[in-house]
Amino acid sequence: MVKHKIYKKNQLMIGSNGRKQKKHTFDWINLVVLSIFALASIYPLIYVIAGSFNEGSDYINGGIWLYPRVFSLENYQVVLNDARLWKSYGITIARTVIGTIASVLYTAVVAYAMSRPNLVGKPVIYRFFIITMFFGGGLIPYFWVINLLGLFDNFLVYIIPALFSVYNMLVFVNFFKGVPEEIHESAVMDGASEFKIFFSIMLPLSGPVLSTVALWNAVGHWNSFFDTMIYTSSENLWTLQYYLMKVIKESSMPSAGVNLPIELLNKIAPETVSLAAIMVSVIPIFILYPVILKTLTKGVVVGSLKG
Repeated sequence: MVKHKIYKKNQLMIGSNGRKQKKHTFDWINLVVLSIFALASIYPLIYVIAGSFNEGSDYINGGIWLYPRVFSLENYQVVLNDARLWKSYGITIARTVIGTIASVLYTAVVAYAMSRPNLVGKPVIYRFFIITMFFGGGLIPYFWVINLLGLFDNFLVYIIPALFSVYNMLVFVNFFKGVPEEIHESAVMDGASEFKIFFSIMLPLSGPVLSTVALWNAVGHWNSFFDTMIYTSSENLWTLQYYLMKVIKESSMPSAGVNLPIELLNKIAPETVSLAAIMVSVIPIFILYPVILKTLTKGVVVGSLKG
């Protein structure tokens, strides 16, 4: 009996060690695979950085893969002297801030109304929203509407059409429905209006979903260039991404470069100037992303704890 117990104990220990060994092996495999993916993701950035700091006349000879062969700051000097870059930066920042705040608040208000069971005509409105998610009128009718509303070549073309998103509304609706009805009933008994309940109770409680939807909107506004290409014709309304597209696609020097010394212009190339413009455009992302990620993670954790 004693021998049987000792044998069984040894078998359990062997099994436990075997599982630990398998887990250890899997961890190494997982580490290697994820490292390869990480390197594959980081390398394009390294390539762009190396090219942007390399002398243009040398870059066209090829062979710049990991680090600059002939270090130079002329590419950034040309980019930073282009007035179009700073105008497009201002437009993109204004569009992202105003558009995100307006869209999140407007969508949240509509979602709160749709989450209330006593909304008149709710089934019809809901079906109408769902239809618009899957069917659209097409680019030409949409352009016609934009023109009739006076939004063509207008900064508001970046704000008004993006005010409402059915998908984001559904995200808000699901969150509002998860808030206990007793909170709403207590606020009504205290004489609070629906607007008071929304702004004083629902919005403070919806920190995680607000952060998530705001991040989606901000990324969409920051990366957008198609509406600039279709609904504007003035350089004063260029967004940063459209400016980059013009510089990269046309492989053209920034217009301000003609005022620079000839010896500087001889050391640059359209390709290296384009790479420098890309790096200048992603600086805000490098600065803000860690802050946004920390805030978003904190909001999700707090929301899960409250739930």
